[in-house]
Amino acid sequence: MLQKLPNGRRVAQEKDSWFLGFDRRIRAIARFLLLSISAAMLAIVVSCTQQTPDTTNNPSPAPATNTSASAPNHQQHGGKEQININTAILSELDKFEAMLGVPALSNKIQASRPYANPEELVSKNVVTQEQFDKIKDMVTVEDVVLTGEAKDVDYMSKLGLMKGHLIVAKELLDKQLPKQAEPHIGHPVEEIYVDVEDQLNERNVKEFKTTLIGLQDLIRAQPKSDKVQADFSASMQAVDGAIAALPENERSSAAFNLQVINELLDAANSEYGAAIANGKISAAIEYQDSRGFVIYANNLYQKIADQMAKENPEAHKTIETSFKDLAKAWPSAVPPAKPVNTPEEVSQLVKAIEQNSQQVISKSNPSA
Repeated sequence: MLQKLPNGRRVAQEKDSWFLGFDRRIRAIARFLLLSISAAMLAIVVSCTQQTPDTTNNPSPAPATNTSASAPNHQQHGGKEQININTAILSELDKFEAMLGVPALSNKIQASRPYANPEELVSKNVVTQEQFDKIKDMVTVEDVVLTGEAKDVDYMSKLGLMKGHLIVAKELLDKQLPKQAEPHIGHPVEEIYVDVEDQLNERNVKEFKTTLIGLQDLIRAQPKSDKVQADFSASMQAVDGAIAALPENERSSAAFNLQVINELLDAANSEYGAAIANGKISAAIEYQDSRGFVIYANNLYQKIADQMAKENPEAHKTIETSFKDLAKAWPSAVPPAKPVNTPEEVSQLVKAIEQNSQQVISKSNPSA
């Protein structure tokens, strides 16, 4: 706001002729107007250069649907991963659920979208103020644009989550448990496909959403159909085809694959934490999700294991051992009566893999 300038203009009482007095009054008025205009212009310049746009009084909520190509769900800020609560998929929101120990929190966050600011998690009664204070450094409603390798890692990670879901679905189908398998076929199309669709289009990948939907519908209606095996194979091949759209040098790179592996393990860690409550596996779907993600992460690692053993033997030894120990937490696609590992134990193993992976990533790409 401009400050109102005091009227310091004084009209002198002239003893000379009337015309001389009139002339001086005119010049005084002109000086006053000139000073007023100059002050106003100065105030406007200062206001424009010092003020930042205020988005708190009239915020523009972020869209409820995210596109990975231009708006990935999370970013690094102050050394902590931030998750966009307007666009994150359930696997990412499960990180909050695992941290706070609140059942179905990820679904509650998703159901209350969009958010104009992180604090609306409290005002919309999704979490309490005390709970929000524990996660606020990780919460954002802002999007960033990924480019280059970071964009490719995001793309591959989303497809890796799809593969993890399908892997555990196949295990459950083989055990004649179609009702348990069906959600894991539904998640890739319901939750992940929309998040990566723009990137699929950019890379000229043939649409395969209808393939996934067809498989899900078939298992719902005719789980014992002879077509199930063929349709499942078509779905897996479709995801593999989307992965093949990445440059070969990235797909064969240890550093690139390790970044994807870390993303998958991060999701698995969160899902496992969300599955355990009061020392019991209370959410079978989250347990199965995490199993699928770890299996596919390990599959990716085996493709670069020889390269790692040759170039980074110490890191390779720790990562391979940690993967073997990590697999023990999921003895079967069907949850055991009691967890084999606590969430804390799983987190420690994931952390060991991530720390050793980061040494290799940093060596390959100092800016990573």
